[in-house]
Amino acid sequence: MLKIYNTLTREKEEFVPLEAGQVKMYVCGPTVYNYIHIGNARSTVAFDTVRRYFEYRDYKVQYVSNFTDVDDKIIQAANDLGITAPEVAERFIEAFYADTEALNVGKATANPRVMENMDDIIEFIQALLDKGYAYESEGDVYYRTRKFKDYGKLSDQSIDELEIGASNRLEVKENLRKEDPVDFALWKSAKSDEISWDTPWGKGRPGWHIECSVMATKYLGDTIDIHGGGQDLAFPHHENEIAQSEAKTGHTFANYWMHNGFVTMDEEKMSKSLGNFVLVHDLIKQVDPQILRFFMATTHYRRPISYNEETINEAKNNLTKLKTAADNLHYRLSDAEVKLADDNDYFQQLEAFKEAFITGMDDDFNSAKGITVVYELAKAMNIYSEQTTVSKAVVEAMLGTLKDLLSVFGVELSAEKELLDENVEALLEERVAARAAKDFARSDEIRDLLKSEGIIIDDTPQGTRWRRG
Repeated sequence: MLKIYNTLTREKEEFVPLEAGQVKMYVCGPTVYNYIHIGNARSTVAFDTVRRYFEYRDYKVQYVSNFTDVDDKIIQAANDLGITAPEVAERFIEAFYADTEALNVGKATANPRVMENMDDIIEFIQALLDKGYAYESEGDVYYRTRKFKDYGKLSDQSIDELEIGASNRLEVKENLRKEDPVDFALWKSAKSDEISWDTPWGKGRPGWHIECSVMATKYLGDTIDIHGGGQDLAFPHHENEIAQSEAKTGHTFANYWMHNGFVTMDEEKMSKSLGNFVLVHDLIKQVDPQILRFFMATTHYRRPISYNEETINEAKNNLTKLKTAADNLHYRLSDAEVKLADDNDYFQQLEAFKEAFITGMDDDFNSAKGITVVYELAKAMNIYSEQTTVSKAVVEAMLGTLKDLLSVFGVELSAEKELLDENVEALLEERVAARAAKDFARSDEIRDLLKSEGIIIDDTPQGTRWRRG
């Protein structure tokens, strides 16, 4: 039974989709004014892993994630770069696709953009005005927060607590335009030199929160299965989405709310505002993107991740162990029997691994439990690869199971032999000849030379193998 920790109820609940075998899932995407940092990537990888697990369990997933392509930060970036806001957005949307593709993140079913959905946004705001949930003030449009009786249910805050925070946070001029300090902007009047759209209440552009309500309901329906995003979005962004959407449609907006944990550096949350962020665009030039993916995907999505050299090296070492287990077993295909009498025992063992993996991942997508099962599978593969005689059927089944389970984490292992330069190939051949001639001094010398080139030699009963160190 698949259970999800629902932020709304603050407990794990059995996942019951709106339609059997299908999942409608919306995840807040980036504001595209710069390259994404590893904190942004963590959310993208976490929910890509969730989607992959649903697909592993044979669900059909409609996955929608937006791009905020008009915003104060985008306008500022356009001014700084001397280009238009749409040009800024296009530049960093392409960069997002390139960076996330490197992390093996699958394309969403749809990536709607604010500018492409402006008519729908304006109609949505007008509907809230018509219902009395919104009002116009000096060209701005605000949402009447107190009119929505359940406001605060996601973040578990009272309206009075929110009023104190809003009063301290907002500029005096903006408060004067509002009926109530807790009201939030649906539409902002534009300055003369800013990008804007015509509306019945004047030129301007959307507030941040309205876009996700519009795009989620437009692409997935009035009620969706899952809404996801970072912990920092629960309030006010997701709280405001609920208020807008449910006031407009009269229906529950999302049945399950999922929020991923932060990435920390030196025990402090990573963010652009704090200046302690690392851009994925730069990081993937220094660290194998597959290691970064493995690092993020194998930590339970609700837990914080500490990004530092030690944790990256740990992920690298663990991934290397899995690659080595796959290589060890793949090597045995050359001398494997077609099948053996005890094959069924190993097939049953593999089924047990699969069941344990599902049990772990069904517990709120607990990838820490899931990857532990994969490590146990790798141990079993290493043991089997050392058998005097192995079955091709079992070897292929083990490799296939490892591939399937790792695909949930977005990790792909290649069993193809890497190309080596001619000098290294010649040394490997010379060493084989030296061992055959019992010239162990030369054999050891070559081993040391290869080690200096980053090549590790493994002498097994089935022959000599090499791997990258």
